[in-house]
Amino acid sequence: SIDVLTKKWQDWIDYWSVDFDYKRRKDDAGDFIFENEWQSFRTRKDRSLEFDTSFVKFAEGEKSRMVAVKVVDIFGNDTMTSFTLRRPADG
Repeated sequence: SIDVLTKKWQDWIDYWSVDFDYKRRKDDAGDFIFENEWQSFRTRKDRSLEFDTSFVKFAEGEKSRMVAVKVVDIFGNDTMTSFTLRRPADG
């Protein structure tokens, strides 16, 4: 019999990490540097994966920040996306 290894979309992820302030540093070529501030990954002994990140507060007067998320799937494919996280109007 064949075992199904991927029953939910989360089963496809082996590793993921978050840079909560992505646009704070650039390299010599002017590209933004991804700095891993939080991560979760599977090991051979522990196949669990966290999907809740640590809590990050906005600095005084900060209205938004660029966040980047990097994901590696079970085949070793690496991808990254970034987005603007805006402070709530009442926060």
